[in-house]
This record gives sequence, structure tokens and C-alpha cells, in this order.
Amino acid sequence: MPKKIPLINREISWLSFNDRVLQEAADKTVPLIERLRFLAIFSSNLDEFYRVRVATLNRLSNVNVKAKELLGYNPKKTLNQIKNIVVKQERKFNQLFEKDIIQELAGHKIFIINEQQLNVARGQFVRNYFREKLLSTLVPVMLTKGEAFPELKDRGIYFLVKLTKSGNKEKLRYALIEIPVENGADRFVVLPESLHLKFIILVDDIIRYCLDDIFFIFDYDQIEAYSVQLTRDAALELDHQLTEKFIDALAKSLQKRGKGKPMRLLYDADMPADMLDYLVNKLDLAPDGLIPGNRYHNFKDFINFPNVGDARLEYPPRSPLALHDLTAGSSLFAQIAKKDHLISLPYQSFDYIIHFLRESAIDPKVKEISITLYRLAENSKVINALINAARNGKKVNCLLELKARFDEQANIFWTNKLEEAGVLVNYGILDYKVHSKICLVKRVEKEKSVYYANLATGNFNEKTARLYCDYSLFTARPEITRELVKLFDGLQKKIFYRGYQHLIVSPLESRKKIYDLIDQEIKLAKSGKDAYMILKMNSLSDEEVIARLYEASNAGVRIRLIVRGMCCLVPGIKGFSENISVISIIDRYLEHARVWIFGNDGQEKVYLSSADWMTRNLDRRVEVGFPILDPEIKQEIRDMINIQLKDNTKAREINQFNNNRYLKGRLKTEFRSQLDTYIYLKYKN
Repeated sequence: MPKKIPLINREISWLSFNDRVLQEAADKTVPLIERLRFLAIFSSNLDEFYRVRVATLNRLSNVNVKAKELLGYNPKKTLNQIKNIVVKQERKFNQLFEKDIIQELAGHKIFIINEQQLNVARGQFVRNYFREKLLSTLVPVMLTKGEAFPELKDRGIYFLVKLTKSGNKEKLRYALIEIPVENGADRFVVLPESLHLKFIILVDDIIRYCLDDIFFIFDYDQIEAYSVQLTRDAALELDHQLTEKFIDALAKSLQKRGKGKPMRLLYDADMPADMLDYLVNKLDLAPDGLIPGNRYHNFKDFINFPNVGDARLEYPPRSPLALHDLTAGSSLFAQIAKKDHLISLPYQSFDYIIHFLRESAIDPKVKEISITLYRLAENSKVINALINAARNGKKVNCLLELKARFDEQANIFWTNKLEEAGVLVNYGILDYKVHSKICLVKRVEKEKSVYYANLATGNFNEKTARLYCDYSLFTARPEITRELVKLFDGLQKKIFYRGYQHLIVSPLESRKKIYDLIDQEIKLAKSGKDAYMILKMNSLSDEEVIARLYEASNAGVRIRLIVRGMCCLVPGIKGFSENISVISIIDRYLEHARVWIFGNDGQEKVYLSSADWMTRNLDRRVEVGFPILDPEIKQEIRDMINIQLKDNTKAREINQFNNNRYLKGRLKTEFRSQLDTYIYLKYKN
């Protein structure tokens, strides 16, 4: 195979994924309020993309030519491609919001109105609301010649205000006003109902309506206000010495994050050219960072848009299913000792994990709990259980990853809470993120140490567990728990061990073990036997792994991939990937599980993992993949993967054209994997 292999640029592939999110917002079979929320998810995703990926490309674009050759692509060219794609996506976004969703809401007698659409009664209500709730929080900054332009907060929403006096250019004034939104729910004000019509106005438009209450001291006869939002480089510069001073260093770096280099200026496309020129001249911003948008920025707040209409405007609630063979009302240890148990989230309840930790906290036979934590819920029941365990005299070892991007501040808070309660907190490992999702409980039974474990593909986070599709395994199998003892020992000592027989652990062993599993299928194919792989993950971008998959395809191995997000592999290319197909499923829940299935000459091997097939996950993170050894659970996972492979409603084809074509197929029967999985588990249990 030639050295140069076909690849989709990772940034372009990621933008293609975000376009699939836009597809959900455009899908008229999706409940209307949910479509609005998909717009919010698209916007939030794009914010992070600019803060991290575009920021990285900007730094790379400044390196010398030889370094660019080593990268294999031109960062400046990629930045230009990104801008072209994003501008088109923003246009589609605006069309969906302004022409489709707002009009369809009106059909349900729900009106998102702006300041120009207020009648006298609603105008008076808005004026009173402004004076009582908002006026005291607003302090405009008057922009004067010769003075430094104020620092705009990362992702803060501002109005650029222009005050003019007819026939008097000398009285032209500019000002900045920050929109005071503490959380997304504060962004929306429900106005009094009238004739069964519901009205909602954004705080932004309330302020627009009442600008004269702010600037009354100035002599003007025209006032204009247009919203802008600046996205900054979110990189952290840290002294990576993981000592007791690390938390202080991290906290200081977080303060600097809000002052990172500007990456994107999102502005109201209706802003007059002279106002935009004024703003651009004041900001240190590359041309490809200038993105026209609509009048509302930080659209992620629309995830909290209030449903004041029919319940059918949202997805109907789905109660988490119980497991028939795991009962929270009796000892989980006794039940796990008999057999392994798999929780399929969010279809089944995360409460089983809370019950497991709660029982560990109060059971006199439990002596020690070890756990790795990455992202936590705001009011974490997991943390509460660990604190109670420590108070009950258990030794609690908690590795809380302080470098979890955008969760650093929250994790510093939880670190302090845990340490106050006597939990032994490990801050992580130099230059590596601990991304594994593992918990190990040591229990003394008949004077012997017996271990019980939970290993998962997703975080110990009860909030995201209601939205993310993940797997969580309970097991007491010694072959697994013995290796977890070894792994936690290494984490405590901040060293990496080799020689795991069952677990697949990054950073030292994952790459080789994945290659060995792929090579086994290649060997089978070359000997004329049936060889296949079914691989599910969030992202696939590591070039060496992709080259290995191309090699397997050329050897005759059938490869079916389910990749939610970024996929740099190009399927269906002659001489490389003719035996590879890739689908992506975007639906009500976020597909987050990582599942690896290898044919293994009729004796399938099934692994679950915390790791995607990205370079960082294989080489620069602590990740844990684990085999499914229980035949019944192995079949259950296989059944659920088969359900996903049949999806012809929410599955899109990943191909060289990045066109996100739906896999409708010729079948008259509709298969929608997330709904079908819920039904499968409901009747199975």
C-alpha cells in the first residue's frame, strides 16, 4: 500500500458532524422545541470548535514552512476552508431559525417577538421588567478616541451601540453593553398571555427596547444596537508539576483563559458596514475569524428555551428501565458476585451506580474504594457517596482529572470538597489525562479481600447519563479486578505498568493490542476464513490505525464502522477501503459508547472502552478497554449493535463527499435504533 493514504481532514470532518446536528434541527419529524435545542447544540459545538481546534490551527499557521510540510497540510488553507463552510452553515442555521422554526412556533400560538413587535401593554410590561430586574446590572462602556478598547469576555454577548445626531457628525458616539445572562434560563422572559397566544422575548430585545433609559443623558436622535460575540483561544498554559501547587497554577491559568487570543467574531449580519469596520479595527482578529450570524448569539442558551405550549412539542419522557436480574432493594455485592451485569444508559437507570457506591459507603465489610473521575454532575451524587464513605471510615482513593477541558474549575471545587472529607485525592499524571471510567471496591469476606468493579464507556455523571448512550459493567471476575488493582496502584504511584492480560490500557498497550486484534482478522482473511470487525466510537482520526484498517480491507476483512463524530477514514475507495462502510447516528440521545467487535474465527471478541481511536486516546491518555466475558451480555451488546446497523431513519452515510446522506434504503420498514433499543431492552428485561 502506498505511504500516502486517503484521509478526510479532521477539522472538515468535524464540521461535517456538526452539519448532521443541523440536519436534526431541519428534520420536521423531530418535535419543534427539540429542533430548537439541536440549533443550540450546533451553536455550542461550534463555540468549542473555535476555542480549541481553530485556536490550534492559528498557532500552527505561524510555524515555518518545513514544519507545515511535516504536518501534511497547510493550516492557513484549512482555516480558509473552515470559514467557507461555517459561513454556509450559519446561513442554513439562520434560515432554520428565522424562516422555519419561528414560523412553526407561531402555528402553535407561540411567538418569539422582538422589541419592534411589542404593543402598548406588552411594551409597558417589558419596560417595568427592565427597570426592576435589568437596569441596575447594566453599565455601558463609552468608547472614546485614544483610549484602549475594552477586553471582551470569551463568549460574552455585547451590544455595540451607536448614538447619532442628525447633521452633526461630531456628536457620533459608540458604546458597549454586556448582556447580563447568568445562565441560559435567564435569557427568556415569558410575557402575559393574550387571547390564548403565548409570547416570549429575549433579554437582548428587552434591553434594545429600553436603550433610551440608559443613554438619556446624551443628545441624539438615532440609536442603533447590534450584538457581537467574541470567541477566544481556550488553551491553558500550565506548569505541569502535579504537586500541591498544581491547583493554584491551574486556577491562575483559568483566569487567563478568558483573555486568550480572539479566534472568531460572530456579529449580527444586519450590522451596518461602518459599525463593523469600527469594531474590526479595534480587535486583533484574522480575516477568517469574521463570521456573520443572526441577532442572537450564545445560541446555546436555547437549550433552556421554555416550552409554554403542548407537551408534544418535546420528546415524550422515557422512564429508565429496570434490570430483571439486578435489584436495588437487596445487596448489589451479592448479586454481582453471582454474575456480571450490564447497564445500558440512558435506557436503564444510572441509579444502579449510585446504589453501588452508597452500599459501599455503609457496608462494614467494605474497606477501600478507588475511582477515576473526569466530568461530574453539578450536584454530584457520586461525590456525596464518596464523601460519606470517607466519613464512615473507608479508605477512598479518588483520581480527579483536573485537566478535563472546560471542567477544570468544577473539578477544583470537587477536589477541595473531597479533601475536606478525608478522601485521598490524586490530581493526575504529568502530561497525561486520566480519561478512564473505572471504580474498584475492596471488601473483606471470610478474612479474604474480594474485589467488585464498575467499568464504563462514559463518565460517572448522573446528568449526562440521562442523555448519553453508554455502557456500564458490574463485575467481580478476578481476571478483571486483579488487573484493576494493578492499574490503580500505578495511578497512585504515577507510573504505567505493562503486561495486562485482559484489559487494554493506554498509553502503553492500547495501540499494540488493537493492532494485534486487527492483524488476527487479516490473518484469517488471508487464509480464506470469514473475517470481520464492527467498531463503534465517537471519533476516528489516528492515521496509523486508519492505515491498518485499510490494510485489513485490502486483505478481505469486512469492516463496519459506527462513528458519531469526526471520521478521517474514507470508505469505499478502490485499493484502500472497498470493504469498509461507515455510518453516523444522530438522534435524541448522544451516542457515546465505544464498542469493538472482532470476528476471531467464530469466537467473537467484544470489548467496551473509554477510548476513541484518536492519537491522544491511544498515546497521551490513561484509557481502559475491557472484554465482555459473560456470554449473555456479549449477545446483548451484539444485538444492540445489530439494531444500530439496521438504522434507516437516523443513520447517515459517511463518505468521501461529506454529504451526510441518510441511509433510507429500500426497506419499507423503518428502523430507528434508539427507539428500537429501548423496546428491545424493555421486553428483554
